[in-house]
Amino acid sequence: MRKWLGPALSAPVTIWLAFAFAAPLLAVVMLSLHEYSDPFAPLLQVPSLQQFIDIASDSFYYKVVFETIWLSLLVTLVSALLGYPVAFWIARLPVKYRALAFSIILIPLLTNVVVRSLGIILLLSPDGLINTVIGWFGIPSFNKMLFNQGAVVVALVQVFMPFMVLALYDNLQNTSPRIHEAAESLGASPAMRFLTVDLPLSLPGLKSGMIIVFLMASTSYVSAVMLGGKKVWTTGMLVLQEAMQNLNTSLAAALALIMTATGLIFAVLATLALNRMMGWRHGGKSRPLAIPRFVEPLANIAGPIVSKLLFAAAVGLLLLPLFLVAVQSFNNVELATAAGFRGFTLRWYKEIFINGYYTDSFLISVKLALVSLLVSLIVAVPAAFALARFPFKGRSALLAFWLLPLSLPHVALGVGMLKLLQIYIAIPPFIGLMAIHVVVILPFAITLLTASVLGLDHSQEEAAASLGANGMKRFFLIIVPGLMPGLFATSIVGFLLSFDEVTVTSFLTTARMTTLPVRLYAEASFELRPTAHALSTVLILLTVIMLALVGRFVRLDRLYAR
Repeated sequence: MRKWLGPALSAPVTIWLAFAFAAPLLAVVMLSLHEYSDPFAPLLQVPSLQQFIDIASDSFYYKVVFETIWLSLLVTLVSALLGYPVAFWIARLPVKYRALAFSIILIPLLTNVVVRSLGIILLLSPDGLINTVIGWFGIPSFNKMLFNQGAVVVALVQVFMPFMVLALYDNLQNTSPRIHEAAESLGASPAMRFLTVDLPLSLPGLKSGMIIVFLMASTSYVSAVMLGGKKVWTTGMLVLQEAMQNLNTSLAAALALIMTATGLIFAVLATLALNRMMGWRHGGKSRPLAIPRFVEPLANIAGPIVSKLLFAAAVGLLLLPLFLVAVQSFNNVELATAAGFRGFTLRWYKEIFINGYYTDSFLISVKLALVSLLVSLIVAVPAAFALARFPFKGRSALLAFWLLPLSLPHVALGVGMLKLLQIYIAIPPFIGLMAIHVVVILPFAITLLTASVLGLDHSQEEAAASLGANGMKRFFLIIVPGLMPGLFATSIVGFLLSFDEVTVTSFLTTARMTTLPVRLYAEASFELRPTAHALSTVLILLTVIMLALVGRFVRLDRLYAR
């Protein structure tokens, strides 16, 4: 076997991430060490800790950082509480129904965060669904559910809970039925089986879910802006404001690094704490935990009720906002945030499809998503073959680098790429946007395609070779057809990831290069018309249709397993 082939196939994706991922992060580090912020100053200067000193000496920044950490911890905790019942339910379903159940998770997960935040506004507003329902029972309305920390937590849980569910499901569905049978034969009730069997065995998934949710929640800003109403500040909001409005990229970079460090510290602490509870995974001795006698009857009585309530709350939180957005798209009101239904109209769809409202932004988003997807496939397919068929020294470290964009804040990437584009003005904004979108797609594309390459039937290639087919013919006649389901699934997921991206894109758009999600977000920050809900409904339907197409080739639960 030619030893150089693995590194050669790995080179394209490694080079791309070096320029579009590592370089912006290095720029962020260098920016944070500037003594003063100057948009026209060179990137390389004498290092200074002045930006970090300014943050530490200003009580406002100090307060925002700790408020962000507190919000992220709450989002992580609530996501775990709501995610467990959903993950447990999917894992215990018959296999033939799991793909349908997975759509409950994947449809919200792949729907634009702006769309979901609009749905949360309609859920919590003074004349929204919650107040309407409690009004039927004569309960006074809660008119202050919006624009506070609670609203931001609800919105962020709705956005990030699917990641927790997926992480927990990965462990719960691998639990052998024999373990449950053994526990049942020893007299364990369903509630006690969960506490003594499923919960301990799902701790690795809980650890992964907690780290992912905390990292993403601590640097998010879209939902915080829309649901916080400028009364709740997060570090992500500060980074965006300092970089885009105040042109203080040095301070923005320092804030981004602080939150990156905070996320990594949380990841280390969560790993250490949960690893101590999972000594059995590393061959160590586990310490039995004695459960007080009163816990079992209490768990048997309250467990089923609490789990059903949490499951209903989780599914409702995932799907209700999308339903409300669809209903609002037919509402005859002038202001999109007015939740009461005033009358049926198709006026907002007419403005989209006939009057061309949002057409320019839509075309830019489609063009950007298609180009980003094409580039991602070009560099990800060789990387998948390198991982699956041509092992080489350092492959594990390289894979960790390829997947690193999943765990580092995208706001930091946005700040770094913004500075690089200011320096290299010859690079068109579209190229910068495309480079970052490829970085967002690549971790998913590599993992999906690697599984597809591993699933190829070697015997077919050997048979073709024995009949005289050269390498080129075998690739196009045997390998490519075998990869088509994986390529199709990767294309759908990659397109949706790029099309719906807001976090990094907001830093890099221009007046003539504004994507559809960024435009929706910008309008939602001021005054929004129901055309946004009509368009959002179209995007939700697009997501559902694309997932249905993926389901024709790959079962949705197997899509995640890839």
